[in-house]
Amino acid sequence: MSISRLKQVPLRELWKHEAHSFTHWMAENLDFLSETLGYQLTLVEREAAAGAFSADIRAEDPQGNYVIIENQLEKTDHDHLGKLITYMSNLEAKTAVWITSEPRPEHEAAVHWLNETLPADTSFYLIKIEAYKIDDSDPAPLLTIVAGPSPESKQVGIQKKELAERHVLRLEFWGRLLEQAKTKTPSFANRSPTKDNWIYASAGKAGLLYSYVIRMDDAQVEFYIDRGDAETNKKIFESLFTRKEQIEATFGKPLDWQKLEEKRGCRIRYVIAGAGLLNKDKWPDLQKQMIEAMVMLQKAIQPELSNIL
Repeated sequence: MSISRLKQVPLRELWKHEAHSFTHWMAENLDFLSETLGYQLTLVEREAAAGAFSADIRAEDPQGNYVIIENQLEKTDHDHLGKLITYMSNLEAKTAVWITSEPRPEHEAAVHWLNETLPADTSFYLIKIEAYKIDDSDPAPLLTIVAGPSPESKQVGIQKKELAERHVLRLEFWGRLLEQAKTKTPSFANRSPTKDNWIYASAGKAGLLYSYVIRMDDAQVEFYIDRGDAETNKKIFESLFTRKEQIEATFGKPLDWQKLEEKRGCRIRYVIAGAGLLNKDKWPDLQKQMIEAMVMLQKAIQPELSNIL
């Protein structure tokens, strides 16, 4: 048995000109790309006009959705990436394919990001093209997917979108609450809205904080203790706990006393159930309850802090 070696063939020996030779060849041989992508492509047109620009190839997938193909027999560059995004939007394509001889790592990362960010029914591929032959055989093209869509990337994209939506909601929620609370809980008067699910203000002593907390389905106000040392925190908590009856009498309702043995800090909280970040129609009543609860929490706990160093 005779075993030969693969010999790489410079692409410019096969296709002298990117537009006139390589794109023309690719348009007539879409079966190579079809095998790489895993589904059949049908040619629609070459040089598909998109305003003042034109995509190298426009094809269709088996569902009749447009696929835009841009060819580059050099290192990837920003110009071609920008063109592909322009073609996708202007030609209403569901898939973009970027074929290149040398994909840069930065553009590979960009394609991964696009697949996480684009709508779930769209896809972006970065494909490397090489050519090889064995001894004196005809050269054969090799197309390899460097970056493309996957169920994992789409799931990451969904999670990122949901997180971004929560950030926007929290900014709006805290903006409304702080506007109402600035005259009733002055310690929060200089706080700004945040994308986090909590906003805190100092109780006037190091490591002692009052916090508003919003979750998807409920909310809470709390007094948090964290001076950087677990033993010190537990002692402060225990000191306040000896005054539990008086503190809860002033607050007007039972509180949830959490020593949090497995953690450094401790908290005393009051949970407001029945509405949360997702219940925008209930925000006004929820924010009113949170502010009223914070007023009473500060009234109940603040006098007890005079003996805490």
